[in-house]
Amino acid sequence: MKELVGYCHKCGKEIFCLDGFFNGIQLDGKQIHCFPCAEKESDTSGGQSQ
Repeated sequence: MKELVGYCHKCGKEIFCLDGFFNGIQLDGKQIHCFPCAEKESDTSGGQSQ
């Protein structure tokens, strides 16, 4: 089963619930992000490079 949950807060991509699993990341209680946008944000927010 595939159900539209909402849209990515960053890029506007549709985010679905697939067979009971949320296919994205929820931030700040209400904002949802797709996985690619969540990965980009985690890369730019304090990641240490060597």
